[in-house]
Amino acid sequence: MGGGAVAADELRLLIERAERLEEEKKGIADDIKDVFAEAKSRGYDAKAIRQIMKIRKQKREEYQEEQSILEVYMQALGML
Repeated sequence: MGGGAVAADELRLLIERAERLEEEKKGIADDIKDVFAEAKSRGYDAKAIRQIMKIRKQKREEYQEEQSILEVYMQALGML
């Protein structure tokens, strides 16, 4: 890398970019909280919605395998 000024400028730009992204991330997190607050105010269960979102991210096979294991464990514990 060139002189110290070039490295310092590049570093400053990288830090500022990361800071802007952190602000955007905070804004998005706030928007997501608002969506869950709205869902709750309409009578939906936020925990269930989060679980559905988690399931939708998984591959179908992974979800089915996870459910099968849960069922086996629950049966073993007399929960089913």
